[in-house]
Amino acid sequence: MAKKLVLAYSGGLDTSCILKYLQLEGGYDVIAYIADVGQQEDFAEIKERALATGAVAAEVVDLRREFVTDYIFPAIAGRAIYENRYLLGTALARPVIAKAQVELAKREGAHALGHGATGKGNDQVRFELAYAALAPRLAVVAPWKDPTFLARFRGRTDLLKYAEEHKIPVEASASKPYSTDENLLHKSYEAGALEDPDFTPDPSMFVMTRSPFDAPDKPVRLEIHYVDAIPVAISNAETGERIEDPLDLFLYVNKLAAEAGVGRIDIVENRFVGIKSRGVYETPGGTVLHHAIRDLEGIAMDREVQRLRDSLSPKFAELIYNGFWFSPEMDFLRGAFLRAQEIIDGSVRVSLYKGNVIIEGRQSPSSLYDQELSSMDVEGGYDQKDAAGFIRINALRLKAHRHIVRRSSTRDEGSETGGSK
Repeated sequence: MAKKLVLAYSGGLDTSCILKYLQLEGGYDVIAYIADVGQQEDFAEIKERALATGAVAAEVVDLRREFVTDYIFPAIAGRAIYENRYLLGTALARPVIAKAQVELAKREGAHALGHGATGKGNDQVRFELAYAALAPRLAVVAPWKDPTFLARFRGRTDLLKYAEEHKIPVEASASKPYSTDENLLHKSYEAGALEDPDFTPDPSMFVMTRSPFDAPDKPVRLEIHYVDAIPVAISNAETGERIEDPLDLFLYVNKLAAEAGVGRIDIVENRFVGIKSRGVYETPGGTVLHHAIRDLEGIAMDREVQRLRDSLSPKFAELIYNGFWFSPEMDFLRGAFLRAQEIIDGSVRVSLYKGNVIIEGRQSPSSLYDQELSSMDVEGGYDQKDAAGFIRINALRLKAHRHIVRRSSTRDEGSETGGSK
């Protein structure tokens, strides 16, 4: 009796050939698992393709809502930005995909989990660390790290030949300018022509966002409402629309931000495996929500809590990027961040205009901002004479340091002249 394997299947050339290979060469009954995280695909057609290729079953799982509520929103609230630039669109999708794959494998009584990620990239790590955390007893099959598979498939030409030999229904050509990944949060582009870090992408490459140069001349004004640093509603000042469902809210801000040309970046990042990689990303809605919540934190989050959270945010982003979403250190950080997010309530008004997210105002019922105390014209209970002692105390170490510097300088001058005698 053949063993069952649940394969993360995209319907592309690689996973289609892998499906057939695992069936014929590995002796597996392959269940094709197709994750819908918001990519613009014909999922019914992909399912048919999997079955035509030889899968014993194929299942499309809609993960969009869970992706938004359990991954995107918490990551943005925690200020997860990898290397100060990347909002982690691909990395955030991997744990929700892997989690649902494990759940399907357990329901089906599968013996193994499989994926088509290469041995050079980050995704292999993200998938396999998630498998290890969630299903440590299931075997993992990763063909792109298997010597036999690598000897047989040395490149795209070999895959196309294999697909033709076995009548595998794929839509692929011998070459393509770059590889992409798409989900609700972003679309990424890498490899191919983009491997030259000085190469300027053709404007036609971008499909998610409009060029800021071609964006409308009229700004879009939105008000985003938050409870505990999580967006709960969005209002359009011009149309009067108000959206509260989390998935619909994200789709809405994504659409308007994309039309305004918001969210394009072009970076060289450091992969977990130690290789530098050039990536171009479109992250429209995520960029808007990131800027808005940072602004609300300015009025509603305690200074020391914010500084401590910000000191931990790079580690949070690194854990997401490197595939450690399901780890004890992630549990620790997320627990701390949830405390930091408490009563970060209120709303932020933003204007989206030609690639820019412009903050126009903010308000919070838990605001720590005291207008009278901050005023230059109103005393507001602040005794300015108290500042004299405050300054004297903070100046003590500066005076002491200056004294040491002078003494050291005098000693050095004496050494250069051979001393006083």
